Amino acid sequence: MKHPNPPRIFVTRQLPGEALARLAVHTSPRVWPEPLPPPPDVLQAEAREAEGLITLLTDRVDEALLASAPHLRVVSNVAVGHDNIDVGACTARRIAVGNTPGVLTETTADFAFALLMGLARRVAEADAYVRAGQWRTWDPGLLLGPDVHGATLGIVGLGAIGAAVARRARGFGMRLLYVNRRARPELEAELGLTRVDKATLLAQSDVVSLHVPLTPDTRHWLGRAELASMKPGALLVNTARGPVVDQSALVDAIQSGHLGGAALDVTDPEPLPLDSPLLKLPRVLLAPHIASASHATRGRMASMAVDNLLAALEGRRPPNCVNPEIYQP
Repeated sequence: MKHPNPPRIFVTRQLPGEALARLAVHTSPRVWPEPLPPPPDVLQAEAREAEGLITLLTDRVDEALLASAPHLRVVSNVAVGHDNIDVGACTARRIAVGNTPGVLTETTADFAFALLMGLARRVAEADAYVRAGQWRTWDPGLLLGPDVHGATLGIVGLGAIGAAVARRARGFGMRLLYVNRRARPELEAELGLTRVDKATLLAQSDVVSLHVPLTPDTRHWLGRAELASMKPGALLVNTARGPVVDQSALVDAIQSGHLGGAALDVTDPEPLPLDSPLLKLPRVLLAPHIASASHATRGRMASMAVDNLLAALEGRRPPNCVNPEIYQP
């Protein structure tokens, strides 16, 4: 039975699955009905009376919003990353922050490998070529690309998703290099990975795949100098965050012919402006941040976000809490 005075919740977008119906049993939710995110002033106004927010990575929860939300007890992000939330400011106010780790690992790894294959074998270009009526005969020199099997894959960030990508790559007989803050000897033994430094990975990898969160240390992890140090003709796959790459430098590296191309599920900014030079480059494969976009995964993410929110409202630590220190005595 619903509480006679249910807590007020603001949800910044319609969510897949049955998460919103479950939320409505325990709270009084207001759901933003539009396909685009609520403007910052709307989000701030809704947060003013809310005890909980369910947010997406497009919603900025910053000091200004928190200062105007005296009743707020929890911010539950429908994402693994939480760079859209000022976690420190939430912690100072003892506001719980939840996220949705683990659930999207395999789905995201599937898509990262799909991007790798699609870019290397020029799938999108081939589709466009056929649809444009340009296919006239079998041509031994048409749309050639590099082999994936036997190539060297450099994995940047060997967390759950990076490891899942490595498992897929092993099936293609790829040589596997990685950089990570700490060694992962158990994964090295399981998957034949070799830990190297950044310079070695960039110089030797035929494909570099990014799997790191966006932090001050990873912003422009691939800058102009790093892109120039990559193996000539190498490919870049990014399913992490757009600002991990200096996008202007990436455009130059592809236009110059130094890099063989890039497959990007994330960009800086999102969405790309229509005059972005990336949209004019044939060896760039673009997707609208959909690496976790399977029915099952997105439904589970929404359900996890509701679990986190309801736990915090009941005074319990959320199952997936970014700032658990607020529950310490």
